[in-house]
Amino acid sequence: MQPADHPELLSVRDLLRYAVSRFNQAGLAFGHGSHNAWDEAVYLLLHTLHLPLDTLEPFLEARVLPSERQRFLALLKRRCDERIPAAYLTGEAWLQGYRFVVDERVIIPRSPISELLAQQLSPWVADPDNIFSALDLCTGSGCLAILMAFAFENAQIDAVDLSEGALEVAEQNIGLYGLEGRITTHRSDLFKQLPDTEYDLIVCNPPYVNSQSMDALPAEYRHEPSMALAGGEDGMDLVRDILANAPDFMSAQGALVLEIGNEYDNFLAAFPELDPVWLSTEHAEDQILLLTRDQLVP
Repeated sequence: MQPADHPELLSVRDLLRYAVSRFNQAGLAFGHGSHNAWDEAVYLLLHTLHLPLDTLEPFLEARVLPSERQRFLALLKRRCDERIPAAYLTGEAWLQGYRFVVDERVIIPRSPISELLAQQLSPWVADPDNIFSALDLCTGSGCLAILMAFAFENAQIDAVDLSEGALEVAEQNIGLYGLEGRITTHRSDLFKQLPDTEYDLIVCNPPYVNSQSMDALPAEYRHEPSMALAGGEDGMDLVRDILANAPDFMSAQGALVLEIGNEYDNFLAAFPELDPVWLSTEHAEDQILLLTRDQLVP
């Protein structure tokens, strides 16, 4: 069914107010690039109107064309009726100021590891120029591999995923930034199909959502591939495999940066013998950990 035209909505301000009301009425869940109805409405409207995403004020009183209004209202209808995350509707996601192509073959880029990469993992990486070989395990869209390439200019990077579809998206993004010569994709079940390599840095945002939390996910998150989210009963199924095998692929001074989301308690219960460094970001205190090779080798 086509959305109502609402010819009374004449300006950018009118459409924004209407969108926020619709989002709140529909009880949408956010967290895929925006965290509230206003921010998401602004993003979707500016994207639809082909306006700069960081420039709203000068256009608030501008009149919209009937065709522009219809396109925006059609987008709102899909967002509310089908609970499709905004990034899948627009085909793009933004992380640390970089644009990434996305579709439903990959989870939407949002990892707080990106904040740490923007700071070149300082102070835990003493000299970014000494990172020569790096691995992005469970790469998905390739966003973290690409941010690693910008953070560590001397690094050759492997981007690994089990999903062929995800690797196709990652290769699109790698090409978007002209990084084909520095980032190589591999289809592998974690480390299993990787050639023997010693990495100075491994970054990994694996599937870690525990089964109870998977059952409670909002509809928006169910559009994402479950294999990129589900981590088993306690969320630690893949983490166990990663920690057991990572030392075989780390240089003597190598480090592993691992995201575990909201599974802090489950991680402590599963690995009481480990004493990682917990890396804080603006929005995360106990979601990202760092372990050296020495800590992982018995």
